Amino acid sequence: MKGSWKCDGTLERGLRSRGFFAVAGADEVGRGSLFGAVVAAAVILSPDSPVRGLNDSKQIEPERRAVLAARIRERAVAWAVAAVDAEIIDRINIYHASLLAMKMAVEQLRPAADFLLVDAFPLNLRLPQYPIVQGDERCHAIAAASIVAKVYRDETMREWDTVYPQYGLARHKGYQTPEHIRALEQHGISPLHRRSFAAVRQRMYRREGATA
Repeated sequence: MKGSWKCDGTLERGLRSRGFFAVAGADEVGRGSLFGAVVAAAVILSPDSPVRGLNDSKQIEPERRAVLAARIRERAVAWAVAAVDAEIIDRINIYHASLLAMKMAVEQLRPAADFLLVDAFPLNLRLPQYPIVQGDERCHAIAAASIVAKVYRDETMREWDTVYPQYGLARHKGYQTPEHIRALEQHGISPLHRRSFAAVRQRMYRREGATA
């Protein structure tokens, strides 16, 4: 049952006892957003410099997430972030774009991972791995990746908000909120909206039809 587990480092400790010393966690954020890139992070936590309070990034308040992300980046053995933009999402679909972003993040890790814990779906990597349903709620390494990716993506949304202030991106981070839908209907779509998403596509065609 969702929520019946505890987020801890049991899996990482077990893997280290079997001889894996660079256990990475990987996760993505922004999969359901209507705007911008899907972002993934990969993190190899240090057993000697633990970060307390790790959990699914969605369950942590923004201010606390920022603090935890900074601590993760400071104390981790390695961390990396990768993004796949809206154009590629529209070309290959969000599922494959999410997997691609996680794969890219893992491949950037230095030192490289020798085992991968990944949220929900296996990645196309020559690396022993264990996909875990709701992994960001159950595993420290995946939770750390979720937090780093979320903080990074939220910051990019605040930056894009200065370019496209009419959409309110700093507030809803590109997700499908009533405010965002009203902005799409009033202003149309930007070059960074995901045209393959129904909520964007419907407003795009409706607006084009109204101005034809």
